[in-house]
Amino acid sequence: MKNKRKDTKSGSNNNILFVTYLIGAVFLLLVLYFVWFMQAESEDVINNPYNGRLAQLSERVVRGDILSNDGRILAETVQGEDGSETRSYPYGSLFCHVVGWSTRGKTGLESLADFYLLSSHINLGEKIIQEIMDEKNPGDHVVTTLDIELQQAAYDALGDRRGAVIAMEPSTGKILAMVSKPDFDPNQINALWDSLVSGSSEEGLLLNRATQGLYPPGSTFKIVTALEQIREHPDDYNAYEFDCTGVYQNGDYSIRCYHSSAHGHQDLTMAFANSCNGAFANLGLYLDHGRMEELADQLLFNQELPLSLPYSKSSYTMGSEPGIWEVLQTSIGQGSTQMSPIHNLMITSAIANGGVLMKPYLIDCVTNAKGEEAERFSPEEYGSLMTAEEAHKLTAMMEAVVNEGTASALQTDAYQAAGKTGSAEFETGKESHAWFTGFAPADNPQIAVTVIVEEGGSGGREAAPIARAVMDAYLNGQ
Repeated sequence: MKNKRKDTKSGSNNNILFVTYLIGAVFLLLVLYFVWFMQAESEDVINNPYNGRLAQLSERVVRGDILSNDGRILAETVQGEDGSETRSYPYGSLFCHVVGWSTRGKTGLESLADFYLLSSHINLGEKIIQEIMDEKNPGDHVVTTLDIELQQAAYDALGDRRGAVIAMEPSTGKILAMVSKPDFDPNQINALWDSLVSGSSEEGLLLNRATQGLYPPGSTFKIVTALEQIREHPDDYNAYEFDCTGVYQNGDYSIRCYHSSAHGHQDLTMAFANSCNGAFANLGLYLDHGRMEELADQLLFNQELPLSLPYSKSSYTMGSEPGIWEVLQTSIGQGSTQMSPIHNLMITSAIANGGVLMKPYLIDCVTNAKGEEAERFSPEEYGSLMTAEEAHKLTAMMEAVVNEGTASALQTDAYQAAGKTGSAEFETGKESHAWFTGFAPADNPQIAVTVIVEEGGSGGREAAPIARAVMDAYLNGQ
C-alpha cells in the first residue's frame, strides 16, 4: 500500500515538474519572441498605415520636419491661421522620391519615419501647457543622411533622362543621394494626381527607380562572373585568355561585343576593362554553374535586401544545369537576370569596403523641436559578401576599367576611381540601358555611385560621366 502511495506521489511530482518546465519554456519563448519583435519587426508594425495609433498621434502632434544632413528643411508642416496643416517641400521635385509625400498616402521617408515625425519629445511642462491651451505638440524632426549639394549634382547630371542615381558612403552605409526620374513636384501632388497615376508604364512617375526599378544588369554583372572565376582559380584567375573578333560564335549561337568591336587577345583583366562580351560568354561555359548559383545567392540575388525603403527583389534564375544559350546570356548580364540599382550599389559598396556590406540607411538621428537629440542611428554591418582579398582583386580590375577601358570618362588627376560600365539590352529595336557602378578614391573609398540611364546606350558614354559629376561634387567638396 505504501509503495502504491509512493508511486502515486512520485507520478504527481513528475507531472508537476513537467507542467512547470513546460510553462517555463513557453515563458522563455515569449521573452525571446518579444526581444526579436522589438529588434526586427516593431518598426514595421509601428509604421504600418493600418496602425490606428498613428492616426491618433496626428490629432495631437504637428508632424515634424525632415532635414538634410546639415539641418536644412526637406519637408515641413505649414500651419494656416485657421489651424489647417499643409505639408511643404521646399526643394520641390529634387527629393520627391526619396523624401516622398504624406498626401494621398505616404511614401519614402515620410512613410519610413512616420512614427518619429508624429512623436514629440518636448519636456513634460511644455506638453502640459499645450494640453491646457488645447494646442498640438510640435513633432520631432528627422535628420537624414542626404546631402543637398550631392543630390543637386546627381539631379543635374541625369538631366531630363529617365533613370536613377544613388550615392552611398561604403564604410557606413549612409545614403548620400538618391535621384529617380522622371519626377514631379510633391507640393502639387493633389493637382497632379490623376496624371501621375494614369501615365504610361514607361513614365512610371511614382516609381522610385533607384530601389524599385528592375533592369538587366548588362556588363555590370561581369563583376559576379569575374568573382566566380577568382573563386574557382584564386592563384591564376587572370591566366584566362580569349581572342575577340567582335562576334563570338558557339554552334548556332552568337554573342556580339558592343558595336561588334574586336578587342583582340585578352586576359581576364583586359576583357573586364573592355567589357568584352565574347570573353565573358565563353568564360561562363567553364565555370561551375552550381557554385555560380550559390555566389548569386550570397550576393543577395533572390534574397531580401537589408533596406527599409520599398524595393524590388533582384532575380537570378540560371540553375546548376543550364543550356548553352542561357549560360552565354547570363554570364554577360543578359537573359533572365534582373537587378535593381540599389542592389548593384550594395555589391559595389561591399567591394569598396573590403568585402563587407554595411546596411544602407537614410535616418541619422531624431531630434525634438528644439534640436535636442532623442535618438541616434549608428552604422550597422550586414556581413561579408566576399573576402578582403577577393575585393582587392576586383578593385584592381575595376581600376583597369577606368584607366584602360570603357570608363575613361572617370580619369582624373584628382583621384583614382574604380568601376564597371554596362549596356543592357532589354527589347528588340530599342536602345540598351546604360549602367555605371563604382567608387572613389580606389585606395580609400569615400563614395560609391550607381547610375542607370534608361535607353541611354553606352554605359561609358552616358552613365559614367554622371557618376563622375557626383564623385567630383563630393570629393572636391570635402
